[in-house]
Amino acid sequence: MNAETIKRASAVYFTLLKDKVIDENSEHFQTFFNPEVRQTVLLLADESGTYIIESPKRIQLVVQPTGSVFATNFTHLKEKHRQIETKKHFHLISIVIMSFLATIDRNQAAKIRTKREGISYYALERSVNDLVMNWENILKVKPTFGEEERIDMKEVVTTWKYMEVDTEDFGMKKGNRRTRIGLIASAMRLLETEGLIVILDRDDIPKVIPKQELFERIEYLYHDYDRYEQLKKLMSAEEVEHAENPSN
Repeated sequence: MNAETIKRASAVYFTLLKDKVIDENSEHFQTFFNPEVRQTVLLLADESGTYIIESPKRIQLVVQPTGSVFATNFTHLKEKHRQIETKKHFHLISIVIMSFLATIDRNQAAKIRTKREGISYYALERSVNDLVMNWENILKVKPTFGEEERIDMKEVVTTWKYMEVDTEDFGMKKGNRRTRIGLIASAMRLLETEGLIVILDRDDIPKVIPKQELFERIEYLYHDYDRYEQLKKLMSAEEVEHAENPSN
C-alpha cells in the first residue's frame, strides 16, 4: 500500500472514529469503496479492536464486543456513563435495551411502525414490567431460570418490582435513575449517545424513534451474535399481555 492510500484510508477511519457513521452524502463514502482504501480501513479497524458495518447507504464503526452484545463491557460502560453504578444496574439497563430491541426486531411491520410512531417510555416500562412478571412466575417453578443466560433473575425481578414506577411529574423526576422511568431514560441515553435513536419529548411524554443506523446494526451485526439471539429469545419466551399501540 502506498502513502496516498494510507492517507485516504486514515481520513475515512478517523472520520468514523469521530462520527461513528459515514453516509452516502459524505465524500468519504465513495473513497471507502476503493478496494485498496477499503482493505486498509478494515485493517486499521481490526488492529484497533473495532468493526466496520457496511450497508448500501452508510458505513458504521463499532467497538468489537468483549462479552457483551452491546459492544462494550461493564467496566467500559461504567467509565463512560456515570449513570451505570453497579452490575445490577448494568443488567437492568441491558434488559431494558434488549426489550426495546426485541420490540423493533420482530418483523417488517414492527420496524415500519416504530420508525413512524416511536415507542414511549411508558409503553416500554409496561413491556419490561410484563416481561419481569413473567420471569417471576417462571422462577417459582424453575429456580435455576436465567443461569444458562448468566442473568441473576431473582435480583433482577426483586430490584425491578420495588422500584418506583415514576408515572407522574416526569419532568421533575426524569433525572432519578433509581425509578423505572429513570432507568429507562438512562438506557435510552446510551443508545442516543451511539447515534442509534432520537428521543422526542412531546408534552413531557418521552418517545424513542429508532434510526436506520440501529436497524442496520441489528441486521448486519447483532444477528451474528449468539448472545443477542439468546437474549432475544429470552425476551420473547413469554409474550407480553399488552396488545396496545406501543407509541401510547
